[in-house]
Amino acid sequence: MSLDAKLDGKLDAQLGVKLGVKLDVKKRVGIYGGSFNPPHVGHVNAVELVKRRTGLQEILVIPNWQNPLKKMVEGPSPGERLEMTRLAFQDLAPEVMVDDVEVRAEKTSFTINTVEALKKRERDAEFFLILGQDLFEQFNQWEQWERLVSEVNLIITSRPGFAFPKSVEELPRFMQPLVSTVAFNHVELTTGHEIQFVQLRDVEISSTELRKWLRIGRKVDSFLDLSVEKFIREHRLYTSLKEKIRDYREFTDFCARVLFSRKAIQVKGFDLRQITAPSEFSLVCSGTSTRHTSALAENVVQAVKEEYNLLPLSLEGASEGRWVLLDYGSLIIHVFYDYVRQDYSIEELWKEAKDLQLQDPTPAPPLPSPSPSASAATPTATPTATRTTTPKP
Repeated sequence: MSLDAKLDGKLDAQLGVKLGVKLDVKKRVGIYGGSFNPPHVGHVNAVELVKRRTGLQEILVIPNWQNPLKKMVEGPSPGERLEMTRLAFQDLAPEVMVDDVEVRAEKTSFTINTVEALKKRERDAEFFLILGQDLFEQFNQWEQWERLVSEVNLIITSRPGFAFPKSVEELPRFMQPLVSTVAFNHVELTTGHEIQFVQLRDVEISSTELRKWLRIGRKVDSFLDLSVEKFIREHRLYTSLKEKIRDYREFTDFCARVLFSRKAIQVKGFDLRQITAPSEFSLVCSGTSTRHTSALAENVVQAVKEEYNLLPLSLEGASEGRWVLLDYGSLIIHVFYDYVRQDYSIEELWKEAKDLQLQDPTPAPPLPSPSPSASAATPTATPTATRTTTPKP
């Protein structure tokens, strides 16, 4: 919506009040969804700036039940995330309200379903979906994304490392056929809706980093509202995994056995405690295909959940299967598609670390016994000779 259109809408509303009639001016409502695990000052700052710069009359902050593009990780329940989000945004009410529409549904959260529910509930509203530029780049992975841009407008907020597009060609390729016009930080779509780009004061912190800091006891008060930090402390959220994993060396061996049992290639483990590294131990292995790589990671997650009742702190790359990273705090597991592993040579990072010399505990299958005819033809042949002799062409 252009600035003129916004002004016209406000003037129409004021004129309606003066004339004592109700004009058909829809309320502009923002939708700001996410895991909020935990909600931090970056989230709050984004909402405040978007509201001020776009003229939204109301913003609904909606914690999800489960993001369909992410795997479940260790942490608070959806209900606990909802309560933390309410605490984080309480000072912005009533113009900013936390909505439990997705948590209440108790199922994987697809934005298109949420939009449909909100439109039924608030028929006089025009909705604006707020998301970061990093998510906008992969928007075509969202459920029914083309239908979504015909139902709502988009507000794209800046993210470190991303630049706003200045032409159709700089927009994501999947979005280009839907573009009508491009102006300064504003795109009109053929669907009758629009995309606005809003520059934020970027906060160099993420929920992933905060979870790690909380687990190791690092100070986080400059990134969390005091009431959120108090809630985390009182409910013992984001505690150290060492409460469940008493011996990380033993835990590393357990994960290695899972990988060996699932036919991982070149499983290697390293003790990193004598070098500077983000964890105490690391495992690296390869899969024979991207599907095998993703399956190896899933097998580790399932086995650890069954044995230790624990999910990883983060799981990245499972959908692509080229390089999957499992973060268990003091153990980080790298599962590569074998060709990708050769390109990165990640073991070079740990050449000064102690090699754990992991061995496959599964005994190799015995070699087949020679047939009777072969035994008769070579009565003096021994099993060792049979194994090592290479036939000549």
